[in-house]
Amino acid sequence: MKRFEGPLDDLWKMPDLPNIKHLTWDWWWWLVMWPSKKHPGRSEQLMVLWSTKETPSIFVNEHHWKAAAKPNSNEENLLVLPGMVAGWYFDGEKMYEPLVLQESRIAALSSKHEDWPSDSEAGGAIFALCDQLLSTGMSENKDKFWMRIESDKAAIKSGSPKKFDIQMTPWNPALSKARRTFQKYQNNMGYDILRLHGCKANGAIGNKKFEGSAYLQKVRVQSPTVPWYWGILHFSDGSYLDWFLPHLSLLALSSSDEPWQLKDSLEVPLRKAGLFHDAKRQRSEKFTKLKFKKIKGDYSIKNKEGEKEILPRFEIEMWNGRTMIVLTVDAVSRAYWSFDQPTRGGMISHFCYNEYPLKVAGIAIEDEFGIRTLDEWDWIHGNAEHSWGILH
Repeated sequence: MKRFEGPLDDLWKMPDLPNIKHLTWDWWWWLVMWPSKKHPGRSEQLMVLWSTKETPSIFVNEHHWKAAAKPNSNEENLLVLPGMVAGWYFDGEKMYEPLVLQESRIAALSSKHEDWPSDSEAGGAIFALCDQLLSTGMSENKDKFWMRIESDKAAIKSGSPKKFDIQMTPWNPALSKARRTFQKYQNNMGYDILRLHGCKANGAIGNKKFEGSAYLQKVRVQSPTVPWYWGILHFSDGSYLDWFLPHLSLLALSSSDEPWQLKDSLEVPLRKAGLFHDAKRQRSEKFTKLKFKKIKGDYSIKNKEGEKEILPRFEIEMWNGRTMIVLTVDAVSRAYWSFDQPTRGGMISHFCYNEYPLKVAGIAIEDEFGIRTLDEWDWIHGNAEHSWGILH
């Protein structure tokens, strides 16, 4: 596969949904993963997010962000938005969080704009309008994406790399064709998601070069969200696996960022969904039958207060009429973003979004051709999410 496919022009546009105060949230999100030389079985990971939100005010990790996400450019093929760029980096052992936390106007520029340096109908870029280099974009002929990130001074002082220069190229049609999911409810509430399930990635951190994989999402959400579990795995042969379980939970009422809470004990799934792009069988499989368990795992970290924090283990089973997948993954670190949004009647709504770099402890995939286990692949990289609270 030489070029990315799908509705990629939509990357540089806002969805056709009117903004809703306090609810509308747009972001571009890259996750890049590559093998850790220091810790076999783990991956180094970089997450960067360019975000804008329709709200007068919100606190992000105690940083007061005056958002209000209305575009303020009248030029065709150019969006300029009040926004924030946020990111973290996991070196296989230490989590640098935040790697980036910069409030800045964000520009989304299509290659159709008159100031684009060449004649093209396909490319575009997202970049922060600040002194720090925080950009991502796609080439005019759709054969690559790039991401160039300069770390915050505080992160560099704590030991993080100064710069990341990464290039993403197509992997295979199942992963590198952009796919869109759209749902509109009453009163203009809904969501619009455009994603690339996987790309090959190669990059440089100073003199250090690496090869791995990447995942891209462009998202608009404008409705209150319930807690969810979500996760992805990239396999060395070009396969992809994900799971998604939004659920009702008392954690929706939580104002705490603590990872283990008594309110965590009751969860009622609202939806069960899994997807497996199987490179070996050359087919894609969907799953609606899932079992999911979150328990305390074997790994721990020191939290921001210097206290020991046990990381979760996720045990997952999914099956359909042809294939069954049994999976155990361990979180080996945690990055989280804490949001507090002043809202109606002087209330403060709270949301905690957690990301966990994963190590695969075990996997078995059984279908009509036999059983595959962990030895089938040179590497498997993954990341999982767990969110709770609600912004409104």
